[in-house]
Amino acid sequence: MTKVLACIFDLDGVIVDTAKYHFQAWQRLAHELGFDFTEKQNERLKGVSRARSLEILLEIGNLSLNQEQKEQLAHRKNNWYVELINQMTPDEILPGAKAFLQALKEEDIKIALGSASKNAMTILQHIAMDHFFDAIIDGNKVSKAKPDPEVFLKGAEALQVAPPYCVVFEDAQAGIEAARNGHMHCVGVGSPEHLHAADFVIGSLQEITPTALLQFYAQRN
Repeated sequence: MTKVLACIFDLDGVIVDTAKYHFQAWQRLAHELGFDFTEKQNERLKGVSRARSLEILLEIGNLSLNQEQKEQLAHRKNNWYVELINQMTPDEILPGAKAFLQALKEEDIKIALGSASKNAMTILQHIAMDHFFDAIIDGNKVSKAKPDPEVFLKGAEALQVAPPYCVVFEDAQAGIEAARNGHMHCVGVGSPEHLHAADFVIGSLQEITPTALLQFYAQRN
C-alpha cells in the first residue's frame, strides 16, 4: 500500500502549453538570420536547453557564430518569448488542470511545481494559478536538467514529504526518468507511446480525480 501525500507538477504540457511561444520566438530569430524554421524542425528543440536549442537552430541555418554572438541571440529569443507569455490569460490553462489542483487542495494533498523554466512564476501569475502551489521550484532554483531529479527532490524537500510519498505529473520522457531517479511515483500526461515508463498515462488532468489517484496507489505494494 502506497500513501500519496504530495503531487508535483511539471508546467509546460501539464498545466499550460507554452511550446507554441517558444516556436514563434525561435522562428522569428531564424527569419532575422535569413532562413526558415518549421514546426517539424522545432520537434528537435523540445525538452532541450536554450543553449542547445540555439545550436540546433544555427545548424539548420548552416551558420557558425562566436560565443558572444550566440549569447546575444539567445537573449533576444528569450526577450521575445517573455513578451509572448506576458500576454497569456487563464483561458490558456489546459483542460482539467485548475479543477484537479483545487480538488487536491480540498483533500489536503500538498502541491508543488517542478519546472525547468526560469519564467514559471511569470506564467503562473498570468494564468492566475500561482496560489495553488505550496512550493514552486523553477529554473532559477536548480542547476541540473531532467532526467536529473534535482527539481523534484527540491520540491519534495520544500513540501517536507519524503520522495516515495510523492507523485509527479509529467508530459516528457526525461521528466518521467527524473521522477524515477528521485524514487517517486509518476503519472504521464499525453501519449502512452512516449510515456510508457510512467505508472499510468492520462490524456489530460481532466481524466483524473484525487479519489482515483489515491485508490490506484493504495492498491500498490
